[in-house]
Amino acid sequence: MKSGIHPDYRTVVFHDTSADVYYRVGSTIKTDRTIELEGSRYPYVTIDVSSASHPYYTGKQKEYAKEGSTARFQQRFGSFLSHRKG
Repeated sequence: MKSGIHPDYRTVVFHDTSADVYYRVGSTIKTDRTIELEGSRYPYVTIDVSSASHPYYTGKQKEYAKEGSTARFQQRFGSFLSHRKG
């Protein structure tokens, strides 16, 4: 393999600011910020969404697929359709 063409792979701390959770992950992301965590200094990156704050993983996501789009349409507009003049 050629030397000098590969990015620097190291342990990086990602901080989910919305849930205040820290993740230590191997990454090649470039950052100038550092943080001290558990006695060691790591490169530091903030993120807005992770599995700790994403609605799909936290169970706070609305589930529309359970009843289907036709049933939702009938529930919303069924009374208007039944009162049509013929």
